[in-house]
Amino acid sequence: MDFSGKVALVTGAAGGIGDATVKAFARAGAKVVAVDRDEAGVRRVADAVVAANGDAIAVTADVTRAADVQSYVKAALDAYGTIDCFFNNAGIEGELKSIVDYDDDVFDQIMSVNVKGVYLGLKHVLPVMLANKSGAVVNTASVAGITGTPLMPAYCASKHAVIGITKVASGEVARQGVRVNCVCPGPVQTRMIDSVEAQISPGDPAAAKARYQSGLPTGRYTKPEEIADTVLFLSSDHSLNITGAQFVVDGGRTATGGAATVLASG
Repeated sequence: MDFSGKVALVTGAAGGIGDATVKAFARAGAKVVAVDRDEAGVRRVADAVVAANGDAIAVTADVTRAADVQSYVKAALDAYGTIDCFFNNAGIEGELKSIVDYDDDVFDQIMSVNVKGVYLGLKHVLPVMLANKSGAVVNTASVAGITGTPLMPAYCASKHAVIGITKVASGEVARQGVRVNCVCPGPVQTRMIDSVEAQISPGDPAAAKARYQSGLPTGRYTKPEEIADTVLFLSSDHSLNITGAQFVVDGGRTATGGAATVLASG
């Protein structure tokens, strides 16, 4: 897939999936705007692209703040003049607790980042694409947006919402040449799954990992680079008539449902 001459904007760029996708876009020839609230982390990602002879800038922003979202859009336009591809990816997992024990402030924080952040990204990036009459957006949802995951009520609610807003946005902009899809990862080998494992089994996270992976038909977690490959496909000319879709990359988890019981039994 060739993204030469294209500009890609990636939020949550300092995390495992965001980092892999920034680098994948850059290797494919895109100029990349890497966005994250972690200033040191996002600068590290952009610097790695530049060191590999790619073209990227780092922007520090909180995706829950409209002013920050407007600022990252402006930074992209100031640096590169347009936005062709938008990976609306920033998200957090929160804590693992039952609904009756869940902390209200944590619930609000997850919904703010995972839902409001996606909404604000769409609100302020789509006008750029609509003016160009072209563009591709990929939102990060999750298999937790398709099925229920015990002990993750806020995360599941937020990812169901991401799938819903993806469908709404896709219908609103399809006739203007803009596509909006979402990727639904299962467990991916990143910091987030490490956090989940540590919460399931504080004394022995490796045991939680072994149980979780044993419930996956493929027997392993997805690699961040495999999510990045899906994002690039959905952003490319190979998927020009795909919009409003949810692409599951989960090692067969949702096909069997087996791994969904691990959190409850852990």
